[in-house]
Amino acid sequence: MLFELLTFPISGPLGGIVWLGEQLLERATSELDDIQNVQKQLLALQLAFDMGDISEEDFEIQEEELLLKIQAMEEEAEQEEQEEEMEPEEFISEDGLSSFSITVLD
Repeated sequence: MLFELLTFPISGPLGGIVWLGEQLLERATSELDDIQNVQKQLLALQLAFDMGDISEEDFEIQEEELLLKIQAMEEEAEQEEQEEEMEPEEFISEDGLSSFSITVLD
């Protein structure tokens, strides 16, 4: 405890910098994997092809990669949605006791 107090002027700001870095990394990762950003990349690829900046072969390869990435993201989002539906719901009664309810899907 005493050691933490003595080193706080140094460890406090460093801890804040580490936290900030983690937040920036998390945000950057989520933005890179966002379906909308992949769709924007697909649109930019189409524009580059239309303007003649890339060959048809390169376009087809990159287009297939982006479409597969979008499909995988949509499937992952659907699976997460189904898992959330299967989780038990917790209810807290008036007497303060909690109970669980399981939703059964047909």
